[in-house]
Amino acid sequence: MAAPPTNMIYIGTSGYKYPDWRGAFYPAEVKDQDMLSYYVTQFPVVELDFTYYQMPGIRTMAGIEKKSPEGFIFCVKANRAMTHEVPGEGEVQDVFQRFLLALSPMIQAGKLGCLLAQFPWSFQPTAPNRDYIKKFRDWTGDIPLVVEFRHIGWLTQETYQFLKEQELAYCAVDEPPLKGLLPPLAVVTAPIAYVRFHGRNKEKWWKHKEAWERYNYLYSREELAQWLPRIMKMASQATKTYVLFNNCHAGHAAANARLLKAMLEEV
Repeated sequence: MAAPPTNMIYIGTSGYKYPDWRGAFYPAEVKDQDMLSYYVTQFPVVELDFTYYQMPGIRTMAGIEKKSPEGFIFCVKANRAMTHEVPGEGEVQDVFQRFLLALSPMIQAGKLGCLLAQFPWSFQPTAPNRDYIKKFRDWTGDIPLVVEFRHIGWLTQETYQFLKEQELAYCAVDEPPLKGLLPPLAVVTAPIAYVRFHGRNKEKWWKHKEAWERYNYLYSREELAQWLPRIMKMASQATKTYVLFNNCHAGHAAANARLLKAMLEEV
């Protein structure tokens, strides 16, 4: 299979501001405030995940946008009040309004690639939850929206058809081959395609003291090679394909993003 044009596939990492990336990815002397300025010289896209843990402010997002060049893309993870700790309907609409207002600098600059809605395992395939996804779609307007499920019950043809009808992108994932976790399915349900590499650290996935231990994993060339035909197939069906590495401990995500980029260029 011929590789799609490289400008259709955007490879980057989930987050960029990590102290333990100094020396591994960033120059050892780089300051926190200069990390993004360096990152954008290496990758064309970044997934912002701090927005899940705290409601972003418009000034913060404007400052981040200004450190990136024209054509750079931000994929932004929805706040937990939109996916995990959802308040009553009146309150949640206010949450959406505040979140979208914060994104306005990136939207106006043409740099917002999509919004990622990652739902927890407890968000199971029920009629009320499908209705909430529809509302999520309505409340975010025409912003490209990616949905990442954690519950394996969503993996049905009915779900894929539902996502297509709502113009929602399915988030393909790579994670440990453990019971209950999602398999690596390269499914495209919208104009954009999305892949997240979480690592395959099955020993620490459930049993860990610190959250970062789960993502302490460096993919081998052979493991990434398993994804080459999948990513190429997805890119042939989508206008843009985003591939983000979330195995962020010790700079592993950046190393694997660079390796995958090189491997695609070799195809």
